[in-house]
Amino acid sequence: MRREPRIIPIGPGQLARTVAMHRRCSPQTLWSRYHRAMADPRTYVPTLLSRPGSVHLAALGATGRIVAVGHLMPDHTAAEAALLVEDSWQGRGLGTRLLQHLGEHARAGGWTTLYGLFLAGDERIDAMLRHAPVPVQRTEEGGAVTARVRVHDLTAHASVSRQ
Repeated sequence: MRREPRIIPIGPGQLARTVAMHRRCSPQTLWSRYHRAMADPRTYVPTLLSRPGSVHLAALGATGRIVAVGHLMPDHTAAEAALLVEDSWQGRGLGTRLLQHLGEHARAGGWTTLYGLFLAGDERIDAMLRHAPVPVQRTEEGGAVTARVRVHDLTAHASVSRQ
């Protein structure tokens, strides 16, 4: 029987495992997440994992290896959600699960809006958003798309899905 990946909170103590997951991602996957070519993950992941007020989650495969990460980074008026799923784990719903967990953290933190940024023309993210079970508002500016959802909608859908 195959176990679903377990979602856990992570922080700077899981730096090596998080860097290793980044290294297993293709340049295309990293480009989709960071919107530019990225240097050695040891140069940027420590700052990401230690950002004050942020929530960081990981999906652990059966062996305990991190196979996906999600970050909730409070902004002035909303909270940004960012996801990275290792190539071999894409298309299995991990990004959706992480987003639902991040939505719960956003609700607990009092945020009403969750947003994410992606590049116009990113067909994988665009397809995922078209199939989202909650209303998604999109705005495009300068080749970047901002997708926004109401935290209430996201967490209400997650509650119904778990029943």
